[in-house]
Amino acid sequence: MGRRRTPELYRAPFPLYALRVDPSAGLLIAAGGGGAAKTGIKNGVHFLQLEQINGRLSASLLHSHDTETRATMNLALAGNILAAGQDAHCQLLRFQIHQQKGKNKAEKAGSKEQGPRQRKGAAPAEKKSGAETHQEGVEFSVENLQEVQTDFSRDPLQKVVCFNHDNTLLATGGTDGCVRVWKVPTLEKVLEFKAHEGEIEDLALGPDGKLVTVGWDLKASVWQKDQLVTQLHWQENGPTFSNTPYRYQACRFGQVPDQPAGLRLFTVQIPHKRLRQPPPCYLTAWDGSTFLPLRTRPCGHEVISCLSVSESGTFLGLGTVTGSVAIYIAFSLQRLYYVKEAHGIVVTDVAFLPEKGRGPELLGSHETALFSVAVDSRCQLHLLPSRRSAPVWLLLLLCVGLIVMTILLLQSAFPGFL
Repeated sequence: MGRRRTPELYRAPFPLYALRVDPSAGLLIAAGGGGAAKTGIKNGVHFLQLEQINGRLSASLLHSHDTETRATMNLALAGNILAAGQDAHCQLLRFQIHQQKGKNKAEKAGSKEQGPRQRKGAAPAEKKSGAETHQEGVEFSVENLQEVQTDFSRDPLQKVVCFNHDNTLLATGGTDGCVRVWKVPTLEKVLEFKAHEGEIEDLALGPDGKLVTVGWDLKASVWQKDQLVTQLHWQENGPTFSNTPYRYQACRFGQVPDQPAGLRLFTVQIPHKRLRQPPPCYLTAWDGSTFLPLRTRPCGHEVISCLSVSESGTFLGLGTVTGSVAIYIAFSLQRLYYVKEAHGIVVTDVAFLPEKGRGPELLGSHETALFSVAVDSRCQLHLLPSRRSAPVWLLLLLCVGLIVMTILLLQSAFPGFL
């Protein structure tokens, strides 16, 4: 049986590192680049328009925003504001999209013959910043807001950024092990503390203000502002490996389906050192209020590189350093979908299509959709068919089978029947 093929939605002209989905406008936002090295590889943020065409989900480049010498390595999205991690800095971007009013046929014909018209003495803002809108009839603008340095190690690098529940604050973490919290959109620093000895690998902000951080010191910590609340111990009710140290690779909060006030935390644990015969990686679900482990399951021997939780908290998405992509049920941690080496190189980010806004329209008959990006410059689509409905013909066949079986049982029990 051949390897499962996944649809390639888009191929960028640079390595992709970060991915977000705007459900209101149906935008897929992918970012990356070649960095400051003079290799000729650009740096940018690409805005892709998601559409259903002939029953298939597709993406087309709507707007490209040039980030000059900085590659975007991580992203967070709050409405139409992006927080982009670029080297040791966090750059806030505001994007806006407008449908231009329709022109009459004569104007359109004239514009084709004479070229695009511009106001006298005016130059488009997109051209000044190296940006370009790629669809007619659409006016798209990206504005640079505030920028701040967020990491101060010897080789500074911001590794993660996220907004709080009401988008008034954002938290950053990087190679110096410090958490810094900033006001939005002024980027005024309101909090700073040392969370880990060594790099912060990931962080997550809960709706109650609690912050979870995971780092290269093998610790996962829960904070209320700068006060340590507790540390996570995933092996308390799970497997124990005395000779194999594990570290936390990723952490994400998620809702509990059908429980509006319910909250779960999900973490990924990977072996701290690469071994010739690698032990499995693990997924753990935690109670979001007590931070006690609920269940832990192995998730394969490929090292996990990234984690995402669907908007409803129903699914988990995983990417691996060898390019594989998987979807799990959040409640049971059971794997539903897996494509080995979908990218063939490290998956840098995964994101689900949200279930609000244009999400249901774009999803069609599928249960969920997961997007993945990698260093191979590709954005791929992973669709999970609906498990809740069966074809009508199958239901009719089952009904006929049940009727026939009932008649045969009655005939054997009562020979005179019929």
